[in-house]
Amino acid sequence: MPLHLQRDLDHLHHEVLSLSGVVEEMLEKATRALFERNPHIADEVIDIDIIVDEREVQIEEECLKALALHQPVAVDLRRIATVLKVNNDLERMADLTVNLAERAKSVIEYPTFVIPTRLARMVEMTKGMVSDVLDSFVNMDCAAAARVGAMDAQVDRMNREVIEELQKVMRDRPDQVVPALHCFSASRHIERISDHAVNIADDVIYMVEGVIVRHRYSGGSDTGYMTRE
Repeated sequence: MPLHLQRDLDHLHHEVLSLSGVVEEMLEKATRALFERNPHIADEVIDIDIIVDEREVQIEEECLKALALHQPVAVDLRRIATVLKVNNDLERMADLTVNLAERAKSVIEYPTFVIPTRLARMVEMTKGMVSDVLDSFVNMDCAAAARVGAMDAQVDRMNREVIEELQKVMRDRPDQVVPALHCFSASRHIERISDHAVNIADDVIYMVEGVIVRHRYSGGSDTGYMTRE
């Protein structure tokens, strides 16, 4: 591999990892704002988003420049393609944390509303998925990425359970409909963040193995994923 290409790849890798740290911080703060009912923390999340947007554009431009300048092939091409896709997923995660922060500010206005305990468990699982999938990207660990993908069904199930609980609240307590709807949206935003973690897991496996595994996770295989048929 040419020295200049290796240098640019290392730089791109570092930039994405730096961005991922910002997004993880946003997710941590947005969920704290919701459960601690702290509007100031929510505002911090909203303010950070513009930084993520700027860095996402910068990384994309650097990826396109590397493609045009070096014309990489095989694994080097997959690395740049993966950075492009992970970069986009991180930006979408950041947008969802902003949405979550906004919902938190709305829920805060209803101090008697009780946030479902299942939502707290769902948040912890999602944060774990985000952390684990970024570790798998750093370590180029397909097995770890596949385990993240396999967790998606659990988050989806928990989201459905939260929604069912909120629907019951809205039926039984008409005065709680508005905060319940905000909480409903918050649960959906968290579930979408987990979906983006799964997208990154797919991309890690593609980067390392050159295999597209989207929608093909299987708990019955040793690696946790299936290759193309």
